[in-house]
Amino acid sequence: MSRIAKLALLALIAGWTGTASAANVDWHRVGEALGKPGKLLPGGIYKVALPRTDLKVTLDGVEVKPGFALGGWLAFEPMGQESMVMGDLVLTEDEVNPVMTKVLSGGLQVTALHNHLLRNRPFTMYMHVMGTGDPVRLARVLHSALAASRTPLAAAGAGSSKATVAPANPPKIDLDTAALDRTLGAKGTNNGGILQYGIPRAEPVKEVGTVVPPTMGTAQAINFEPLGDGTAAITGDFVLTAKEVAPVMKALRDNGIEVTALHNHMIGEEPRLFFMHFWAHDDAVKLAKSLRTALDDINVKHP
Repeated sequence: MSRIAKLALLALIAGWTGTASAANVDWHRVGEALGKPGKLLPGGIYKVALPRTDLKVTLDGVEVKPGFALGGWLAFEPMGQESMVMGDLVLTEDEVNPVMTKVLSGGLQVTALHNHLLRNRPFTMYMHVMGTGDPVRLARVLHSALAASRTPLAAAGAGSSKATVAPANPPKIDLDTAALDRTLGAKGTNNGGILQYGIPRAEPVKEVGTVVPPTMGTAQAINFEPLGDGTAAITGDFVLTAKEVAPVMKALRDNGIEVTALHNHMIGEEPRLFFMHFWAHDDAVKLAKSLRTALDDINVKHP
């Protein structure tokens, strides 16, 4: 039996939920090993935002802010005496191979590598990583991998493409956020001037027998970047089962929203999930109504 299979079996036998061992992990040491501190989120998840603040990216004339579509992240979830780490690293083309070499040589997996956007310059790739073991050791491996890129580690900042804890005094969002909340049926958060939504699926998602919470990338991610006069650019990804892919794609395209990628992020999750990324810029409320038609085809958790 493989090591990951043994961890899954132990988790199932113990009925483990992840929160019992969270207090036993020295997250300060994990942050030190990684080279950047994170935040402890509800459910015992330790998450580190890795925005590419060093990149100046444009797409269709829109300046893509780090928190909008360039927000890498790593999240650690306790698993008994060990931890599972998942993450999404934002990389330029020349950084992909050096980072992958370090991830694999350190015993972690690369579970996906792909684009999220189209036509963005400079072009960015997104590397999804996963591993289990001692969290400090995992953090050291990931620090070595990130050091093979130009990802900023020293400076703190907001910027996960999935909804995270917002900074204390973020810039005001120049949009009718109340109307957007009503339309999408969720409450958005201000992450560095980007309006972000994280809408969980109704059913639990598991990897190696462990529930993967929405904060580790299993929520519908919708981001609005204000462009002035009530307009916005939107991007993000819908987290879909196989039967939801076709109707959601049709809903987006029928409403003028471009589907920019369709792929996996994980490789052993239950249920099997597909991630559909999108892009558009227009009147923000109009875009929200279009996104609502897609959400209606997804088994999301309603408040």
